[in-house]
Amino acid sequence: MKQLLIIASIFLLYPAHGHNTPSDGDSLNAYSILNKAIDAQGGKEFLRSIKTIYTNTVTVMDGIEVNWVVKEMLPNKGAFQVVNNNRILYQSWFDGKNGFEIVNGKKRKQFTDELGDKLIKKNIINELDYVDSSLWNIRLLGEETILNQACYKIHARSTNGIVKNLFYSKESSLLLKEEKIISPEVVYTFFFMSFSRQGQLTFCNEMKLLKNGKYQQVKVLDMVINERVHETDFH
Repeated sequence: MKQLLIIASIFLLYPAHGHNTPSDGDSLNAYSILNKAIDAQGGKEFLRSIKTIYTNTVTVMDGIEVNWVVKEMLPNKGAFQVVNNNRILYQSWFDGKNGFEIVNGKKRKQFTDELGDKLIKKNIINELDYVDSSLWNIRLLGEETILNQACYKIHARSTNGIVKNLFYSKESSLLLKEEKIISPEVVYTFFFMSFSRQGQLTFCNEMKLLKNGKYQQVKVLDMVINERVHETDFH
């Protein structure tokens, strides 16, 4: 899922509370596209009912097959582990206010600029945050072809300075590509290759990450809604 992402974005793998009324034509189109994406994933009411998501993915790092285990809890808590043969190689977590990681057996508190949009998240499913104008400013930039599909390109900027370009399929309304713009020279790119359903939820089950000119493939092995995640996972 998208909640999977550059390791911080994937890590922590989407309301409008009176803030989702756009003020111009471009915004209206962007909001309409995002609301269709919300419907395509399962609908606003259902997505808001998701309190936790557990995701286990497999990928290759430094020539070694590892699992990325992601646990998310509404509104913005998240935990991430890199596991090889039941051995935890790396772990980080965000308790809703502060982020921590353990590297080489030592616990370190993360700096604010390492936390991305975690501090402002109100929902697990990103699109529910994107349509809240108190969190993100969005506008339609045009159209591009991604993975052989015509897509709408939406530019999104969070209130704490995170910048993304989002590419939604005109046919399925699902997100096919995301660019996270760190700087003009550094852009992390995610391609969402295929999708599955888990009950009412439609989610990405295979993605490719492009970073520093190299691709990394990630496949979802297991994804569970509203189970296997507890408050103790974020301490």
